[in-house]
Amino acid sequence: MTTRTHVDRREGGVIANGMKVVVSLPCTIEDFLLAQKLLPRSVVVEHNGEPIAPSEFSRRKVRAGDRFEIVKVVAGG
Repeated sequence: MTTRTHVDRREGGVIANGMKVVVSLPCTIEDFLLAQKLLPRSVVVEHNGEPIAPSEFSRRKVRAGDRFEIVKVVAGG
């Protein structure tokens, strides 16, 4: 007998740069950034007041009500 694992996906709201954003949960910060059409390597992220290293983006879970500050990195001089 085969057992299937069902992942319950639901929508939840987060605040990103002061604006409410609806996101499909569960997801990671990396998933969230990609859904917002942002390349994870091109942004700096603060999650609930804590700066997050890019190496954590694929492991850190997003929950309804989370707060993000996201800054795009621009190269040049």
